Amino acid sequence: MAYPVTLIAGDGIGPEVAAAAQRAVDATGVKIEWHPVELSAAVMAKVGTELPENVLESIRRDKVALKGPVTTPIAGGFKSVNVSLRKKLDLFANVRPVKRLPGLKTRYMDLPIDMVIFRENTEDLYSGLEHEVVKDVAQSLKIITRYASIRIANYAFEYAKANHRHKVTAVHKANIMKLSDGLFLRCCREVAAQHPEVTYEEMIVDNASMQLVMRPETFDVLLLPNLYGDIVSDLAAGLVGGLGIVPGANMGEEIAVFEAVHGSAPDIAGRGLANPTALIASSVMMLRHLREVEAAERLQAAIERVYAEGKTLTGDVGGTASTEQFTDAVIAALA
Repeated sequence: MAYPVTLIAGDGIGPEVAAAAQRAVDATGVKIEWHPVELSAAVMAKVGTELPENVLESIRRDKVALKGPVTTPIAGGFKSVNVSLRKKLDLFANVRPVKRLPGLKTRYMDLPIDMVIFRENTEDLYSGLEHEVVKDVAQSLKIITRYASIRIANYAFEYAKANHRHKVTAVHKANIMKLSDGLFLRCCREVAAQHPEVTYEEMIVDNASMQLVMRPETFDVLLLPNLYGDIVSDLAAGLVGGLGIVPGANMGEEIAVFEAVHGSAPDIAGRGLANPTALIASSVMMLRHLREVEAAERLQAAIERVYAEGKTLTGDVGGTASTEQFTDAVIAALA
């Protein structure tokens, strides 16, 4: 049996890290029927939209996608591909595991950092409801609904229960935004009451940011609205070595898109310098989603073995290896 998977290489370093992830997954022995589709700044400019219909059709058909980085214009141009994907496919849960890799030298290398961040993915300030009230006065609307808040809270608590996690921390700013963040918090409390076996706590987002820097080992599962989740998940990635090594997934009721959350890094594209760890690790999440747990565990162990040995790492994590050499080492470690 071959699993159908839409492969979006993206642009910049995307094609390089996507090829590396594809090779690593194939090396596990799991049969994947890859369906490559093009999505890049050039494609968007050509078709006049950030999400061509053939891309959406492929993902809807396959139900699973592996996605490399796609360039997003800043302060103009097309909307974010990621935001549009999440809305159009109702990928309501952004899931970001953050765990220290063995042997990787960071400021927190002596701490057992192992947390999973759950970010509501469809609303908040990312709803895109903004306009210019009068000249030089812009307004952006923050949308929080009970439906979306209950859904992401349920997802986080069910994950905690299924994966033997012991604590969920809801992060908010309800002391200031009493209606919007207050609603999110009430929904988290309601769901927490249904899971007494999981410890529940609440933390204001600015304090949570400080505690993450001071005591990151004390966090287990974090549950956040969209904007705070975006910021805090990148902060947490910085604790373990950066976005180049942290995987991510966007989960819906029926569709899942697994992606590297780092940028397209056009300045190093085509030079064999990109670190494919994040997308290979996202492929581990994809394999778990496909219930190929044994293959997922072998691939994760191979990544960790390469980092523990420290001989074949890319430049961003202190090594001199190329993208291909790192991938070769992971595949060799699989054996």
